[in-house]
Amino acid sequence: MRLLILCTGNSCRSQMAEGFLRSFDSSLEVFSAGTHPADRPNPYAIEVMKEKGIDISAQQPKNVDLFVDQPFDYVITVCDGAKEVCPVFTGKVQNRLHIGFEDPADATGTREEILPVYRKVRDQIQKRFSGFYEDLKI
Repeated sequence: MRLLILCTGNSCRSQMAEGFLRSFDSSLEVFSAGTHPADRPNPYAIEVMKEKGIDISAQQPKNVDLFVDQPFDYVITVCDGAKEVCPVFTGKVQNRLHIGFEDPADATGTREEILPVYRKVRDQIQKRFSGFYEDLKI
């Protein structure tokens, strides 16, 4: 099973979704990419995923162009921006889904004010992708 998770910056939501899917089942081939990838994963995303025992610090943002000619069972967008500017995939894509989440990178304030926003989105991603994964096993 090959899955591609798309976002705009590929620094936060898509990285977290990739981390969760890999933790659910090591046999899944999971990739994430962005339409305008950031230079590095978001440090808050790394921190809140470590709280769940998942280390995404070695994952790197990638451009979606690297994947457009590859086959996937699922291409899943996790932010509205990626859904709107998602490229045409020339590889075989069995299913396209949109599972959207707010962007925690928009949070402002102190570290103590920002981290709860990341935790909330992380927990939403975990819940939605856990349900998605359970549905895959049926």
